[in-house]
Parts: sequence; structure tokens; C-alpha cells
Amino acid sequence: MRFPRALTISPSPPVKAAGLLIFACVFFASMNAIIRHVSTEVDPLEIVFFRNLFGFLAMMPWLMSHGLSAMKTERFGMILLRSFWGFLAMATWFSALAIVPLSNAVALSFTAPLFAAIAAVVILKEVIRVRRITALVIGFLGTLVILRPGVDSIGEGELLVIASAVTMALSIVTMKLLTRTEDSASLVAWQTLLITPISLVPALFVWSWPSPEMWIWLIVLGIFASIAHVAFTHAFSMADTTYLMPFDYTRLPFVALLGWIFFGEVTDIWTWVGAAIIAASSVYVAHREARIRAQRATSGAAASAAGPLSETQRGDKT
Repeated sequence: MRFPRALTISPSPPVKAAGLLIFACVFFASMNAIIRHVSTEVDPLEIVFFRNLFGFLAMMPWLMSHGLSAMKTERFGMILLRSFWGFLAMATWFSALAIVPLSNAVALSFTAPLFAAIAAVVILKEVIRVRRITALVIGFLGTLVILRPGVDSIGEGELLVIASAVTMALSIVTMKLLTRTEDSASLVAWQTLLITPISLVPALFVWSWPSPEMWIWLIVLGIFASIAHVAFTHAFSMADTTYLMPFDYTRLPFVALLGWIFFGEVTDIWTWVGAAIIAASSVYVAHREARIRAQRATSGAAASAAGPLSETQRGDKT
């Protein structure tokens, strides 16, 4: 029996990337719920250590099948820097999840791309124009909608989420540079390998042995983390950031559902409104960046094509 041709056509890379990113968002949302549960008994700094330890162990089958050559890199310094930012992002994020409603924390974390745009200007010397500046300002106004200063007090947890978003932005900028030359699975393996000893030092100051139930959840956390990060990194290597950005925001409905089912948390309307504002501004910023890159590429190609002609024209004039 032969199936119709339309049914045998495989999805295009952008469609695969979108599906892969939504898949990653489900695992990220599940990770956040697990962290909230485990933090009732285990300190967040210790959770960071176990998340990376078990995350690296989850990567062992991949490492064994590909061999140590898969970890070969000439950009170890950049990978180490990304791991440092990753540790700070995890430490502040895990600490925030212990005290902030899940949906509020995730909504505020959407500011990471906005901070990444600012970091790209400072670090990568990218040019920022009026429309992008306006979009960034609107995005941060969305943050104020969620925080509502003067109506609700801004607590330690909210500040930790913002700190996590800033350090995550620095990690994103570093990852953008690394994915140009490095394999996505290799980057995840390197990050978990390096953050494990980095996170062990602060974990020792708050150490307490987990209960048998928490051991199980910590192992699941490490496995979910590796799956999510490999899928996330691979998705962004398959398609343009502008196209994928909207799909990344599916984390909020997923985590809001888990927060409601397992912790009785109800997401208020202001969190949804603020998250929508932040998401829209982030997508616009990514769209503008993509257009500017495309214009630069077109201008560069045109200049290259016109180069020999210019020489000829100069010769005709002499």
C-alpha cells in the first residue's frame, strides 16, 4: 500500500525546529515544577549541583557513542565563560522558584531576550536604533505591569528573577557566538561538566542529604534538564531566532497549568498582560535584528559584486 505523497513529505527544518522548541518548553516547565517541589527540602544551591551532576550523567550515553573527540574545542575559554554565567543564572533562578509563584517567575524571565539585546550592543558593539530602543522600553514596561510597584511590594524573589534574566542574557549572547562553530549537544555536555564542580563549592556550605524521594526527583531533574537544553539549543541551530521566539513563550501556559495542578497557584490577569507585552517587544527586537542582519548581508554581497565594476569604471575615467 502506498501513502499519498502529501503524507510522506517530512516537515521542513523550521517546522521541526518549532516542534523541538515546544518539546523543550514542556520539559523546562516540568523542571521548574520539580525545582519548586524539591526546594521544600533541599537548598537551591544544592539543587543546582545535583541538576548538573545528573544532567552530565544523562549525557554519558551520547558521549560514549560519539567519543571524547565530540568534546574537542578550540574555544574552551568561551565555553568556561558561558558556564560561569549559566551557574549564576541557575543559582538565582532556582532560589527564586522557591519563593515566587511559578507563572510570575517565568513571565519575568521573559525579559532575558531584552537584556540580551542590550548585552549585544555593549559586548558585540551592535548598533541600536530608535525603534529597537522603543521596543526595549515597552518590554520593560511589561515588567512593571507584572511587578506593579506601589501596589505590590517587590520582594527578594522578584529581584532574583531579574538577576537570573540578566545573567541568562549574558549566557545567550555567549551561546550565539559558540553555536557558530560548536555542536549543540557538545555545548550542553561541556556546560553540565563545568558547572558541576563550580556549583559544588557553594553547595557545601548549605549541604544536607536529600531524602529517598528527593533523590528520585533530583535524578529526574537532571535528565529533564539535559533533554530540554539539547532540544532548545538544537532548535535554534535549525531555524532563525525571529521565527522561533514566539514558540519559546509557550513555557508560560505550560508552567501556569503545572502551578495550578500541583501547587494551587492561580495566575492573575496582570501576569498574563505583562508577559504578553514583554513577549511582543522581544519578538519585535528579534525581528529588527534579523532584518538588519539581512540588509547587511545584502549590502555586503552588492559591494562585493560591484567591486570589480568600480575598478573598471575608474579605469575608463583615467
